[in-house]
Amino acid sequence: MRPNRPSEGRLSDGHGRAKDAPVSVELRLSLQFADPSHRALLPRHRVQRWLRASLSAPAQLTVRIVGVEEGRELNRRFRHRNYATNVLTFGYQMEPVVVADLVLAAPVIEREAREQRIDLAAHYAHLLVHGALHAQGMDHERVRDARRMQARETEVLCALGFADPYAR
Repeated sequence: MRPNRPSEGRLSDGHGRAKDAPVSVELRLSLQFADPSHRALLPRHRVQRWLRASLSAPAQLTVRIVGVEEGRELNRRFRHRNYATNVLTFGYQMEPVVVADLVLAAPVIEREAREQRIDLAAHYAHLLVHGALHAQGMDHERVRDARRMQARETEVLCALGFADPYAR
């Protein structure tokens, strides 16, 4: 992983099964499990499919599934917040190839899914899509940008067969 300023996502749910394959975008993926608790839930082909659906350009992405301590340390070090968040995006390049690291804290994601009573795989899909959109320059700091980003997340997740993650 390469250090940089990450983006954080605090997200909702998404549920359903994939129906049609999304348009394929070139993706070089490194999938790492520092916390192996959800390895069976996140096979490479599934993670690739979710990420490709959210990409509008070729990408080189590292997805690292971590525990609470590594998640907290990265968030503290790069965002000056002393807690583990669900997803951090470290974006390095957007053109001509998107280059980024996505760090997901497995225990945080599992807790959120349980508390929100949503499917764990759907929550991972949502957070991976969210992180990939951050890597492509989308953000949710301003209301207008948040609406645009949420609309794109919903569009991607629905195309993958998941429910609208913001419809509650």
